[in-house]
Amino acid sequence: MRDLQLVGQAQPAPREEWLRAARKARLLSWMSLAWMGTEGLVGIATGVVAGSIALTGFGINAFIEGFASVVIVWRFTGSRMHSRKAEKRAHQIVAVQFFILAPYVTYEAIKKLVNDSHPDTSLVGISLVTTSAIGMPLLGRAKQRLAHQLGSGATHGEGTQNVLCGYLSLAVLAGLLGNALFGWWWLDPIAALAIAALAIREGLMSWRGETCCAAC
Repeated sequence: MRDLQLVGQAQPAPREEWLRAARKARLLSWMSLAWMGTEGLVGIATGVVAGSIALTGFGINAFIEGFASVVIVWRFTGSRMHSRKAEKRAHQIVAVQFFILAPYVTYEAIKKLVNDSHPDTSLVGISLVTTSAIGMPLLGRAKQRLAHQLGSGATHGEGTQNVLCGYLSLAVLAGLLGNALFGWWWLDPIAALAIAALAIREGLMSWRGETCCAAC
């Protein structure tokens, strides 16, 4: 990942290729928002029923990530399409989401370790996080590729959140399966702590504009 300062650079010329990429980024963000809304509702509901802190936290995290999608839709709508000020503001708002995610995941992971929490098996929850573990990284990578075309650190930051959501899904899935099959309940909180550390790193890089890509 190249460390290139995006904030403060001129926006790419408003040519058709760039506009197509902007429209696609907006569409992917709408798709993310719908996905995250559904994921949040199902995650919280199944987490409460199964008594799973990991699943409940996963659902709440989905709503946090959905806000980043709203920011990108805002960024690439109307007069903000070619606004350097809008890009900078969106970039920083998305970066803040990483800092919200990290302490929450850390708190839930430590609480789960201290309380020796053993959730019930939830087949719906397992299906939910499996789908997220497969689909979210693909969606995130697509947004990161668009970020290179757009010269948009905000778009890259949102894509990174989706990738992190995929990793978090794997952590939750490992915890659910490990607990259900082998009684290894501690897998989930340990993996979640690693995700929190990665979120802090990505948040700092995003805030400084060291995320990915040069303007086209």
